[in-house]
Amino acid sequence: MPLSEQEQRLLDEMERHLLHNDADVVSAPTGDRTLSYRNLVYGALLLLAGIGGLIVGVVLGDVWGIVVGVVSFAAMLGGVMVAVTPVRRSVPAAPRERATSSQKHASFMDRMNDRWDRRQDGR
Repeated sequence: MPLSEQEQRLLDEMERHLLHNDADVVSAPTGDRTLSYRNLVYGALLLLAGIGGLIVGVVLGDVWGIVVGVVSFAAMLGGVMVAVTPVRRSVPAAPRERATSSQKHASFMDRMNDRWDRRQDGR
């Protein structure tokens, strides 16, 4: 069901207000930065190595245990940073088209929107 003029105007005003006042929406990443699966794997491996080193540090105890523990903690922190840092793509991504229900790999939200539309149309 299409929106009335008043509803459309209210929606546009809400969007402008949100973009103007919400810093998270304004600073949201654009399409040229994405997470890299390679970095996720390297970060996870570094995190696991840090956890293992932390366990070794606890077992060692004394001064060497503290040194190993601090280095392991730094490794875990570095692993998390590597895993969650987005990388810049060299080629800008093509704009995504809205998925239809006939596509095999439609996202969950697209499928739910299609179901909602069909329900509202009485199909």
